[in-house]
Amino acid sequence: MSAVRSRLVDKAVLVTGSTGGLGAAIARRLAEEGARLVVTDVDESACRDLVAELPGGTERHLCYALDVSSEDAWRTVVALAEREFSGLSGLVNNAALGSIATVDQEDLDRWERVIAVGQTGVWLGMKHVGPAIERTGGGSIVNMCSILGTVGGLGNSVAYHAAKGAVRTMSKNAALHWARSEVRVNSLHPGFIGTSQLLERYAGTERHEAMLTHTPMGRLGTAEEIAAVVAFLASDDSSFMTGSEIYADGGWTAA
Repeated sequence: MSAVRSRLVDKAVLVTGSTGGLGAAIARRLAEEGARLVVTDVDESACRDLVAELPGGTERHLCYALDVSSEDAWRTVVALAEREFSGLSGLVNNAALGSIATVDQEDLDRWERVIAVGQTGVWLGMKHVGPAIERTGGGSIVNMCSILGTVGGLGNSVAYHAAKGAVRTMSKNAALHWARSEVRVNSLHPGFIGTSQLLERYAGTERHEAMLTHTPMGRLGTAEEIAAVVAFLASDDSSFMTGSEIYADGGWTAA
């Protein structure tokens, strides 16, 4: 593997859902490329453990226990970032909740929670971080979406599909809103990624086999592969991209 580049030196980036397999890989890659991070998740202890592992540790990065569905929490964490880092230049909206229930099996409470985190939380992040990025002179918002925001997938996970489908179109709308303000907004659509959480739950099952069968490359992606795309989108290398949908899915949506 080629050496990690340094495209994000001293850029301050807030990452939500940082302590899961994908979120942690994103945080590590951004930190390795020089970013200063606000590492957030609902589990503050896990955030602190992750920050301690990152280059620069607590002297360089912040952690905050963020419920992305709370507008007050967003106001607080943005104020913290602006006070400690003198601004923000990036946001990675990664926090989400899953549910594999079908359209006729999903229950209202679970539906509302999936939407609150994966859809409303993304909107609140853009609402409060976007203006902060604008105040610093511009930067990048990366909204973590999914192939399941675009295609029907395996015919289940209806709430997750609904949330991710909304993220896909909200990203385009926000990109147009900020197009002349140097705030870029793009959505990243991974296919099925072989995180430890996914493998622990599905390895050897029919669902796992379906993921592999429908992926033309014949394998699951890795969290590090997705994190590399996030780093590109967060950097100035993607400076002429906004409102784009980027697919890193092993060919799923091409089939």
